Amino acid sequence: MASSTKTVMIPIAHGTEPLEAVAMITVLRRGGADVTVASVEDKVGVDACHGIKMVADTLLSDITDSIFDLIVLPGGLPGGETLKNCKPLENMVKKQDTDGRLNAAICCAPALALGTWGLLEGKTATGYPVFMEKLAATCATASESRVEIDGRIVTSRGPGTTIEFSITLIEQLFGKDKADEVSNILLVRPNPGEEFTFTELNQTNWSFEDTPQILVPIAEDSEEIEAIALVDILRRVKANVVIAAVGNSLEVVGSRKCKLVADVLLDEVAEKSFDLIVLPGGLKGAPRLASCEKLVNMLKKQTEANKPYGGICASPVYVFEHHGLLKGKKATTHPVVSDKLSDQSHVEHRVVVDGNVITSRAPGTAMEFALAIVEKFYGREKALQLAKGTLV
Repeated sequence: MASSTKTVMIPIAHGTEPLEAVAMITVLRRGGADVTVASVEDKVGVDACHGIKMVADTLLSDITDSIFDLIVLPGGLPGGETLKNCKPLENMVKKQDTDGRLNAAICCAPALALGTWGLLEGKTATGYPVFMEKLAATCATASESRVEIDGRIVTSRGPGTTIEFSITLIEQLFGKDKADEVSNILLVRPNPGEEFTFTELNQTNWSFEDTPQILVPIAEDSEEIEAIALVDILRRVKANVVIAAVGNSLEVVGSRKCKLVADVLLDEVAEKSFDLIVLPGGLKGAPRLASCEKLVNMLKKQTEANKPYGGICASPVYVFEHHGLLKGKKATTHPVVSDKLSDQSHVEHRVVVDGNVITSRAPGTAMEFALAIVEKFYGREKALQLAKGTLV
């Protein structure tokens, strides 16, 4: 296929599954697509699932006459129902189908939206497990594949299949070479669907009272999948997760220009105590976190108190290594910066826990990273239950 610029529209609503939406937006942008995030609500800001706030690029009502190479629907409830009931979106997706262009949907959206609109007749499609009966009533074959392609319609199952789904969409738009290139950068799981594991040394009990208090700091250019995977997964087990913006604005633009909204400014919680401080990465975002004196001081206090802290992607190098927070610890990081770790013995491991320090590698390891944190706080059974529910 030609590798010219391709246009993609991703609609979002109140109650959209944020991990699915953010992963689709950022992975497709990594592939070179011109992605427009459109709110079907009457404002660009939406309250996605799990208390996560997102900001769209535009209102859907302002682009109903626009033509896109691909329209992709995220899942989540009640977001999926809202998308289904959005007549302008239905008209756009039906025209997309009539004109022979790509449509795609994940989680509840294949059954609720594409199926309800009659676009799956005679097709094989997949979706989130609890929607399979509804899906089967609207398509020829309801498949349990993690990603299903039938003609110009691509469907997938849930949060844990979203990166694979997005890589498949890159292949549809730009070809296999580009898809493989992005997959390698993200470190996509080589064994999706198999039981997740992590490497642990110097096993230590991670304790908390009542519910874990967890801080996730974000900055301009933080890697969005890594940040949202942590918040999404940890809030599913009822951990109290605080997203804190490093800087002067709650609205933060990530590394792939996805607009996120923090709960607080870091300054507001700098004196508070947390059971875990955990950092997303980003080759530009991690240095911004490293240059925040208040955050570094919080991390140093965390270390002195023998409390857990963690980081993914470039953060283990730019924040922990740079500030002496990995002394005597094994860690992993993104391959691009792994030569900057003083101890590189574990850099090929996807998730490493050494006592109170947990590190990981890239967007493609972010859900395993978050699930390992769940296991440390709540135990293996709870983590596996959540992994199954999110289709990791």
